[in-house]
Amino acid sequence: MSKFRLLHTMLRVLDLDKSIDFYTRLLGMKLLRRTDFESGRFTLAFVGYGEESDTAVIELTHNWDQTEPYNLGNAFGHIALGVPDIYATCEGLAAEGVSIPRPPGPMKHGTTVIAFIEDPDGYKIELIEKK
Repeated sequence: MSKFRLLHTMLRVLDLDKSIDFYTRLLGMKLLRRTDFESGRFTLAFVGYGEESDTAVIELTHNWDQTEPYNLGNAFGHIALGVPDIYATCEGLAAEGVSIPRPPGPMKHGTTVIAFIEDPDGYKIELIEKK
């Protein structure tokens, strides 16, 4: 068995408080830690569904002097989350104003029910129904 383990995925965010609210209040993650680095003029916030000691989490990086949205590029794909009721989840997220560019429904070439939402910075998050 490998001694390697996925620790986190880092996303650069423009508005840290808005991103923390999205990932915690709307997606149900916990804010695990938040640290300001005054000399580097940035803040790191870690969010996730479990503790960093045994689950992979998301690192939200806020560079204090960034004033323009980040160019997301075309290399990053998406983060995927399992949800028990994708239709109810998307209904609740839509009521909060979350962008849902791909509404819930079966995959084109399969039966798995998926949807895509976007976080406040436009990062894609795939929701996969897991009952």
